[in-house]
Amino acid sequence: MPVAAQVMRHASARPGRIALSGPGGDLGYAELAARAARAARGLADEGVGSGALVAVGQADPVALLVAVLAADLAGATPLLCDHAWSEERRAQVMAAVPVAARFDAPLPETDGPPVRHRPAPDDLTWACFSSGSTGRPRAVVRSRASWTASFGHLDEMTGIGPGDVVLIPGPLVSSLYGFAAVHALAAGATAVVPGRWSPGGLAEWSRRATAVHVVPHRLPAVLDALEAAGGPLRTAVVGGAALDAAARTRAAAAGVRVVSYYGATELSFVAVDADGAGLRPFPGVEIDVRVPPGQVLGEVWVRSPWLCEGYLAGATGPLRQDDGGWMTVGDLAEPHRPGEVLRLRGRGDGAIQTGGATVVPEDVEEVLRKVPGVDDVVVVGTPHPYLGAVVTAVVEGEDVVRAVLEAAARAELDPAQRPRRWYAAASLPRTPTGKPARGLVAARLVAGDDPGLRRLA
Repeated sequence: MPVAAQVMRHASARPGRIALSGPGGDLGYAELAARAARAARGLADEGVGSGALVAVGQADPVALLVAVLAADLAGATPLLCDHAWSEERRAQVMAAVPVAARFDAPLPETDGPPVRHRPAPDDLTWACFSSGSTGRPRAVVRSRASWTASFGHLDEMTGIGPGDVVLIPGPLVSSLYGFAAVHALAAGATAVVPGRWSPGGLAEWSRRATAVHVVPHRLPAVLDALEAAGGPLRTAVVGGAALDAAARTRAAAAGVRVVSYYGATELSFVAVDADGAGLRPFPGVEIDVRVPPGQVLGEVWVRSPWLCEGYLAGATGPLRQDDGGWMTVGDLAEPHRPGEVLRLRGRGDGAIQTGGATVVPEDVEEVLRKVPGVDDVVVVGTPHPYLGAVVTAVVEGEDVVRAVLEAAARAELDPAQRPRRWYAAASLPRTPTGKPARGLVAARLVAGDDPGLRRLA
């Protein structure tokens, strides 16, 4: 069932229920449904209909979701764009992607007869840009069923339903947060969509939210706010990088159940850890870790109903597909057999080759994040004339001391894994999902002209 039709059903059953809570206030389901219907009429009047690709880049997350629902009603495919792009960047992207129309302001809303579209599971109903893109971003496109058919499984795992208030404290152009918003609407819940991360808003949000979607490094701040202000939060859905076991333990002590998952913009859900026992395949997902002869780690290949349709306009990227319908984005894992826990070891294209050894950055980062005073860390390879690259750590935090970091590295890391170069940054650059932007950090180190990076002596 398309998300727009589910919103219409909720509007009929519980018209006064708040659907969206955004920067400009609250919007009930009846009003949301009416606005989406009028905006779909406006799209039709602009000649935008079934199969058309529509670029939407509204700064207001509520206006953006109205545009998404309107496109769904009209049978068009919304392409979510970052409103913070410069005009030059926006023009560059639009020139590379065949859009029928572009809307940066709220969609025009027109009264008139309802727009009729007969939905099908293979309709292309969502497109967004992968957060790991460099240069021209890669736009990933999805079928209706590849997202909406997974909703029931997430409902069962998280317990999110019509009575919930779901906090989504990040930009909806990120597939993680965008999915969270449309899932909440499909469930009939209230979606709190501030549009960006705001530490100052956490106290207010924690007093309302019963569930939250976050990336791992944001969970401690949510728990801080919950402890300070109180609130009904019971479920945290955590996607992205590996979740520290201590964060899960702390959440449990606060009465918050953590459901963490591994996935990718291109693959959607791959594996989920609903109880702290480790990642296991998400329902409907087959996992094959393909380990080359003589290697310790292999690439994670996935086959499932949740896979994307590919990149728009023939863009290239990490996504690969074989003749059997399996896909990979190059993530690495230990050998895996059915029924076992999936043990991820990082991204294949991020591995550091140093003096004949292969270092997975995430292994080093996991150790360094435990050092007192370290808020976050990125580990990359920087060029070296003899070794090819050396392991380099960029640490976010105040008053970090190299000697303490080195002591932790010596205690828990093999010699090849230990960083040889150390930098400190007041704030790491991040992707739209809130993850540290590894590629950007590496580029700044190579350029050597970033005043925000300080070499640790």
